[in-house]
Amino acid sequence: MQFLWVYIDDLVGKGLEWYIIAEVLFYASASFVPLALPLAVLLSSIMTFGNLGEFYELTAIKSAGVSLWRLARPLTLLVVLMMLGALYFSNTLLPISRLKFGSLLYDIQQKKPALSLKPGRFYTEIENYAIRIGKKSEDNKQLENILIYDHTSGRGNTMVIVAQRGEMEQSADERFLKLRLYEGYSYEEIAPKEGQYYRKPHMRTRFKEQEIQFDLSAFTLKRTDEELFKDYYAMLNLRQLKKVIDSLELDYANRDRELLSITNNFFQFQKDSLFHRAPPASAGAVSAMGKYWFGQLDKNEQQEILRDAINNVQSIKGYTVMRDREMDGRRNILNRHYLEGHRKFSLSFACFLLFLVGAPLGAIIRRGGLGLPMLFSIILFLIYHVVSMTSEKLARDSLVEVHLALWISSLVLLPIGIFLLIKANNDSRLFDAGSYKRWFNDRLHWFGGKQTNKGLRA
Repeated sequence: MQFLWVYIDDLVGKGLEWYIIAEVLFYASASFVPLALPLAVLLSSIMTFGNLGEFYELTAIKSAGVSLWRLARPLTLLVVLMMLGALYFSNTLLPISRLKFGSLLYDIQQKKPALSLKPGRFYTEIENYAIRIGKKSEDNKQLENILIYDHTSGRGNTMVIVAQRGEMEQSADERFLKLRLYEGYSYEEIAPKEGQYYRKPHMRTRFKEQEIQFDLSAFTLKRTDEELFKDYYAMLNLRQLKKVIDSLELDYANRDRELLSITNNFFQFQKDSLFHRAPPASAGAVSAMGKYWFGQLDKNEQQEILRDAINNVQSIKGYTVMRDREMDGRRNILNRHYLEGHRKFSLSFACFLLFLVGAPLGAIIRRGGLGLPMLFSIILFLIYHVVSMTSEKLARDSLVEVHLALWISSLVLLPIGIFLLIKANNDSRLFDAGSYKRWFNDRLHWFGGKQTNKGLRA
């Protein structure tokens, strides 16, 4: 649904075949796996162990001497296999699906809307023509009160066709539109001869029947070569990313040195002879010498020197700002490639991490179904996803170390998973409201009894 809301304007009204839309949705669905797979692992683990706890099956298993660690061992092996599958998917299948989705979506966006003539409106989607009709039959073939502006000559509205009625028909391959006009006139302004620009000759022609053929090749879906999109960072596997990152790092370093050398040309470094003496001259002596040298000049020369200095400072400031923007843009592109490489591994680890959180959490809450497990799953996944998105955005802007950004969310949930696993193995009533209520009442009784004993002793 999120995909449809984003791209609905590109899909509707273009006469796309059903299999084209199905192909787009199929390729787009692959991009949802990095979001759906960890959430599915989390929810299923909470529901599975919640059902075992709700029907006291965990209690029976533990009474037989089987610990929670041993019980979760086969499922852990299954999750590890799922991790390897997720790594293969994100490194191999996901870049291919993104490449095909990106190229197909670009072709759809470039496709013109389907031919649709509406009464009382000018239709300008056919190149070099503007068409307006007064009425249209229900079968979309019979037209009345037709007005056509022909711009094929490239001189503006020099050719106008008016007809009382007409018939519209597309060719079998839908590449051409045949418009047969009846009872009309055509008006054409003729270009004046050289030296006779003051004249405005024109020609009017009356016809009983006339046929015009329009080229509709621009309305067909043209498939672009996928090679044009393959260099985008989201469409590369690990091997390709490593190669591109090495090239980008080399280009970044070379461009940085190039811009730095240009910046140095704005300065003229020249040491005074006082610096070569032994011992070196003090800062006060150098400052006094500078004032003495500048003071020997007249006011016009001083103003000229100051003006040149200000111009140099403004030039170097503007160039430095431009240099920083260019280097920030290059670094942003480089960071995106680094993040894409780490994302392939973080997806795999997220499956294991959320299983580590979900399994003991389900054993503790002891609730199955889609009620409480769904609530906990949404809360934990939102924490994971929000932290991951925030750290990724900061990493793109070089505010967080790029190699650490996508692992911050894992570092946040890993201690929670270990804590829940320890509590679940010890049969802790972490989410039992009754145990907290009893603990609170015990504290109240203890505090009340202590106050009573103090009163009796007094």
